[in-house]
Amino acid sequence: MSRLTPLKAGEVIRKIHRLGFLGPIPGGRHMRMIRPDSGQIVPIPMHKGKDVSVGVITEIIKLLQISREEWIEL
Repeated sequence: MSRLTPLKAGEVIRKIHRLGFLGPIPGGRHMRMIRPDSGQIVPIPMHKGKDVSVGVITEIIKLLQISREEWIEL
């Protein structure tokens, strides 16, 4: 199994865009991305100068209901 690594917020957004999500949409503490067909919302933490941690990426993968391998291939 491939290992996940921390990513810049922009790379996380690009990967989620490839799954058909729109955004990011500002609001609250984090940006959000929305899948128009299902209305599913995925929060994206964007903090200046910080990468998105492996733990947060793992939670995003769970929300998206995809495997780690699918995430890495995006």
